[in-house]
Amino acid sequence: MTSAIPLNVGIARSPGATAAGGKRVLLAEPRGYCAGVDRAVETVEKALDKHGAPIYVRKEIVHNRHVVETLRERGVVFVDENDEVPEGALVVFSAHGVAPTVHESAAARNLRTIDATCPLVTKVHQEAKRFARDDYDILLIGHEGHEEVEGTAGEAPEHVQLVDGPDSVDAVTVRDPAKVIWLSQTTLSVDETMATVERLRERFPTLQDPPSDDICYATSNRQTAVKAMAPECDLVIVVGSRNSSNSVRLVEVALGAGARAAYLVDYAREIDPAWLDGVRTVGITSGASVPEILVTGVLDLLAEHGFGEVQPVTTANETLVFALPRELRPSRKDAAAKS
Repeated sequence: MTSAIPLNVGIARSPGATAAGGKRVLLAEPRGYCAGVDRAVETVEKALDKHGAPIYVRKEIVHNRHVVETLRERGVVFVDENDEVPEGALVVFSAHGVAPTVHESAAARNLRTIDATCPLVTKVHQEAKRFARDDYDILLIGHEGHEEVEGTAGEAPEHVQLVDGPDSVDAVTVRDPAKVIWLSQTTLSVDETMATVERLRERFPTLQDPPSDDICYATSNRQTAVKAMAPECDLVIVVGSRNSSNSVRLVEVALGAGARAAYLVDYAREIDPAWLDGVRTVGITSGASVPEILVTGVLDLLAEHGFGEVQPVTTANETLVFALPRELRPSRKDAAAKS
């Protein structure tokens, strides 16, 4: 779960820090791995331990270069589609979710499957199926081509229409304006999503909201932390990959909230020293699919450039944990033996 009470949001200045030319780092908390990513990566690691290499994974298990490369070194084979997996082999579906047709094609090839879809994405899939059964037009706010969008839309393709930002609203058509609901990709910018919803509601005043917030708690929390620190920052560095929607959004959120500059990097070595010219306060955060070791690398590099003071900016505590897929949970017999 997430703490409902913001913590330590006040950003105190060290005595004379900026006035005397001192340098500091504001470190966003929460940042990095969310519960869904942690579960997905552990799913692949446990599958390797249990079944040995090779393990096949459809698409990237999560959108992070370091994670994918590390798992590939351990014997994971990443494929785009099920027909690249040898018949009868084991394939893991990524955290972003898949359409029913993907499960069907796996069954047709006698593939053994483990579904690492984030439970919060599964929730959106269930909402799509529910409202399709009730014959609603479903307006799915998200980015065209994103794996999560493809999976959600695949649950009810005859009912789902993609809305890729506010500028796409004018092209939307519905059968009955009284039976329209919006859902969203879980990793979007909260502000951008609500701007799209407002535009949709101008066209469809009776547009219904989803039964619960689709923007994932981790996406929202990371954006809130960035908003809290960005006005103080000459520079914000977001650690994350360019195909990570939530990481890209953090750069946009930082700039929108007042950071003078913001950049996305996979590794510390990608930081251009010129970015630090004249900078006194650097904000650091990381996307929800980023392991903490990559943030540590950025902190070490900044320390070499005089940014030794690190101050946390904490806006929430996250304690949510998701159970592993049932195929990888200890059996009752194993649990009893350990106790």
